[in-house]
Amino acid sequence: MICYSSLGPFFPKEAEKKGASASIVGMIFGCFALIELLFSLILGKYIVQIGAKFMFLVGLSISGWCTILFGLLDKAPDGPIYISLCFIVRSMDGIGFSGGMTATFSILAATFPNNVATIMGLLEIFSGLGLILGPPIGGFLYQSFGYEVPFFILGSIVLLMVPLNMCILQNYDGIASKESFWNLIAIPKIALVCLLLCSISSCIGFLDPTVSLFVTEKFDLQPGYVGLVFLGFALSYALSSPLLGYLSDRTPRIRKWLMLVGSWLIVLSFFLLGPAPILHIKCQLWMFVLMMVISGFSLSMSGIPIFPEIISCA
Repeated sequence: MICYSSLGPFFPKEAEKKGASASIVGMIFGCFALIELLFSLILGKYIVQIGAKFMFLVGLSISGWCTILFGLLDKAPDGPIYISLCFIVRSMDGIGFSGGMTATFSILAATFPNNVATIMGLLEIFSGLGLILGPPIGGFLYQSFGYEVPFFILGSIVLLMVPLNMCILQNYDGIASKESFWNLIAIPKIALVCLLLCSISSCIGFLDPTVSLFVTEKFDLQPGYVGLVFLGFALSYALSSPLLGYLSDRTPRIRKWLMLVGSWLIVLSFFLLGPAPILHIKCQLWMFVLMMVISGFSLSMSGIPIFPEIISCA
């Protein structure tokens, strides 16, 4: 998650210098999520044949090497070549990330079948920690050492995790399901919950390429301080996830209310994030940070109950 979030404070500006417009930068961020979506479907179908541990280790390796390769892209010629290479490397990173995350959820569900939401909440602490540390670390390393160093350091750390997990993780033997993905998604409740998950992911994806450009232009912040703006979002997400996961496990009937209230809070926080022009409210830094905090909490509230709810419906 640090590798994923460290781009935010400085990459949009660097990409603009290389001839990429704001919309192209958004598409570069977006292709990661698109490839992750497509390959999650494919890898999820064949995870039993491939093996969760092997898929996790290969996904981790691909992400590490792609992070390092991304640090070399500033050497590429400006314009179409640079943009094309960004799409290629980012897409490959999406494949690695999808393998790692698909395997992670499978391992968690197999290891803790009766406490999925609680474990998901604990896992989101570390996801949130990655989101917390990524922007300030990326912004600081970029400001101090230049474009390449953040990617080289973070990519190397990811690659060092491969032999460590190779020794720690045990092999998980799954049972192939006879039900297809389409039969599962045809269940109305699961389809609705998946639509909510898609919307939540879109909200997070929307913030990645836009927040950096917005606060830099609006408040004239340096990359290191831009990373701190992301801190409020990630910190509220990380701190609230374990509690919400525990509540979701202990009281399953409140899951739908958590998702409903969280969704409305997302709408409210995004409406005030700019804020919306129709409100005629002056944009101030304290208000922007506050809305980022509320966004992180609301995304956790609506997102944490999703995984156990899908399992209970399947």
